[in-house]
Amino acid sequence: MLRIFSYADEESAFMSHVTRSVSFDAGVQNVVDGILADVAARGDEAVLDYTEKFQGCRPEAFEVSSEEIDTAFAAADPGFRSVLEEAYENIREFHRHEADKSFFYEQGDGVILGQRVTPLERVMLYVPGGKAAYPSSLLMNVAPAKVAGVSEVYVTTPCDAEGKVSEHVLVAAKVAGVDRVFKFGGAQAIAAFAFGTERVPKVDKITGPGNKYVALAKKQVFGHVSIDSIAGPSEVVVIADRTADPEFVVMDMFAQAEHDPDAAAVCITDSVEVAVKVKELAEAMVGKMVRAEVIRQALASNGAVVVTKDMATACEVSNRIAPEHLELHVAEPWSVLPSIRHAGAVFMGSYSCETIGDYFAGPNHTLPTNGTARFFSPLSVRDFVKYTSIISYSAGELRKTGERIAAFADHEGLQAHAEAVRARLRKV
Repeated sequence: MLRIFSYADEESAFMSHVTRSVSFDAGVQNVVDGILADVAARGDEAVLDYTEKFQGCRPEAFEVSSEEIDTAFAAADPGFRSVLEEAYENIREFHRHEADKSFFYEQGDGVILGQRVTPLERVMLYVPGGKAAYPSSLLMNVAPAKVAGVSEVYVTTPCDAEGKVSEHVLVAAKVAGVDRVFKFGGAQAIAAFAFGTERVPKVDKITGPGNKYVALAKKQVFGHVSIDSIAGPSEVVVIADRTADPEFVVMDMFAQAEHDPDAAAVCITDSVEVAVKVKELAEAMVGKMVRAEVIRQALASNGAVVVTKDMATACEVSNRIAPEHLELHVAEPWSVLPSIRHAGAVFMGSYSCETIGDYFAGPNHTLPTNGTARFFSPLSVRDFVKYTSIISYSAGELRKTGERIAAFADHEGLQAHAEAVRARLRKV
C-alpha cells in the first residue's frame, strides 16, 4: 500500500510519483462550459433544471429561510454549538491580525500619495455538500470576509433530494452571521452567482472548495468575478526524524487520505527505522478505519515514504513538493522552520496535528494545493478587500517635473499622454 523510496537512489521515481498539477479532462470541460452558457442564457430555470438533475430536487425556494436556520440552531447539540462558537472566535481573532490599513504620506511641495483599502460589497462562499457536510469550511470562509467588512456575505451549499440543507451547516451559518444561505451547488451555483439571475445576486468574489466541476467552473468565470484559487485534492507532508512517534505519523497521513482517493500523504524521514515502522503500522491499522478503502486507494496512488540522508535534504524535498499541509514531527521544529520555504500551513511538533488547524486553532484551512504553495497563500482578509492608489499632485510639483514626465511619454510614442501634461504646464 505504501511504497518506501530512497531519495538518494530513486529521486526521479519519487518526484514523478508525488508531482501533482491542476488539470481537467475534456469531458468535464464540456459539461462545465455547457452549464455556464445555459445559466447565462436561461437564468433561474437553468439553475433549477441542473439542481433537479444533479441533486434530485427542484426547490421552490432558492434560499433557506431564517426560521429554518433558527430551528436548526435551537435543536443542535449544545456542545456542538459551543465548539463552533469557540472555533469561530479563534478564526476571527487570527484574521483580525491580518487586516491592512489605508495609508497616506506627503512627498513634499503639496504632493500626497497613498493607498485606500476598501472591502468588497458582495461575496459568495461555497460550502461542499453531498456525501458530507463541512461547517468548518463555512467558518473558515466567512470569518475573513466578515473581518474585512464585506457588506453582504452569502453561502450556497447543495440540498438533498427533499430540499433540505445540512443542519450542521445551518448552525455554523447562524454562528458566523451569514446574511443569506442558498440551497444549490455544483457548476450551476458558480454560474448563477458569477452572472446573476432573477433570484440570485451577482457577487464580486466566489471562494470555497468543491469537486472538479465546481473548481473548473470557478476557473472559467474568473474575470466576471474574482475567485480565491483552483482547489485540488487535499495533501499532507510529514517530516519525521528519529524522535517521531510512528503512530502519530500514520494517523495524520490517514487523516488526509480519508478525504478522497486522490488525496496525497507523504512521509519524509532521515531514519530508515521510522520509515519501516510507518509502512508497517499503516498496513496494520488501515483496516480499523471507517473509510479504509478510500485510504488504501489514496495511499497506493498518491502516498509514499521517502528516506533522505539528513534533515536538510528532507526540507529540500518538502520545498519541491510545496505541500498544502506540512507537519514537522521533529525534536526541534523551530530550528527546522527557517529551511521551509513553500507550504500552505506548517504544523510545529508532534502535538500540532493538522486536524487542529482544520477545525479550531484559527489560521485558515483554505490552503493552496497541487504545489501552488510556491506562489499562492492561504485564504485571508486580503482576499476580501481591494486596494486603490491615491495620487494628489500640486501645480508646484508639476512645474518641476512635468516636462520630464512628458518626455517619458514621448519616448513611448503616446502624444496625448505627453500633451496632457504640457497643457497644464502652459497654465502654471
